[in-house]
Amino acid sequence: MDKNAKFVITINRELGSGGRTVGSKIAEQLGVKYYDKAIIQGLTEKYGLTVEEIERLKAQEKPSWWSELQDRCKSLLTASSMEKPSTAAMFEAERRILEGLAREESCVVAGRSAFLIFRDHPNRLNVFIQASTEHRIERLMKKGMTYAAALDTIDEVDEGRETYLKKYSDRSRYDTRNYDVVISMDHMTEDDAVAVIMEYINRQK
Repeated sequence: MDKNAKFVITINRELGSGGRTVGSKIAEQLGVKYYDKAIIQGLTEKYGLTVEEIERLKAQEKPSWWSELQDRCKSLLTASSMEKPSTAAMFEAERRILEGLAREESCVVAGRSAFLIFRDHPNRLNVFIQASTEHRIERLMKKGMTYAAALDTIDEVDEGRETYLKKYSDRSRYDTRNYDVVISMDHMTEDDAVAVIMEYINRQK
C-alpha cells in the first residue's frame, strides 16, 4: 500500500479484540477518516440522508449516482415512512456508500465486510485483528459483562458476522488469505498493534 496515494485500509476484527480502537488510532496517525458501522449508518448527519434514501437513489441506476447524491443530498428530506430495505439492499447501499467515500478520500474502514468490498481496490491494505476467547471475555468483562454473558455475546456475534459474509461470498472471515496483516492481541496493547501496522505500511514502496 502506498500511503502517499489515495488508499483504503480495512480492519476486520473479532468482538473484544480491541480492533475498533486499533483502526481509529491508525486513521488518526495517518490523518484520514475512520468509518465503522455506527458512522456509516450515521451518514445522515453528513449528507442529510438515511441509508434507505441512499438506496432509493442508487436504485435509479444512473451512471453518475455518487456525484448526483452529493449534489442533491443537502436538499433531500428524510422519508420516515419509507420501507426499510432488506439485508441485501442494506449491504448494497453500504457498499455504494463506502466505494463513494473511497473515491473521495483515503480512509480506514472497520467491519462492514470492507475487505470483500475493496478486494479489487488498487491501493488497499486488509488487516485482521483477533484474540483468544479468554482475552476477549476479559475485555468484555471490564465493560461490565459477566463471564457467561460475554461468552454468549462472543459466540452470537461471531456466528452472525460469519453468516452475514457467507450471504454475499464464498469466503470465511477467518481465512487469513483475505488479509495482508493478521495480528493476535493476546500479548499486545492497541498501541503495540498500531505500531506493527504502521511499520508494515512504512515499509511499503
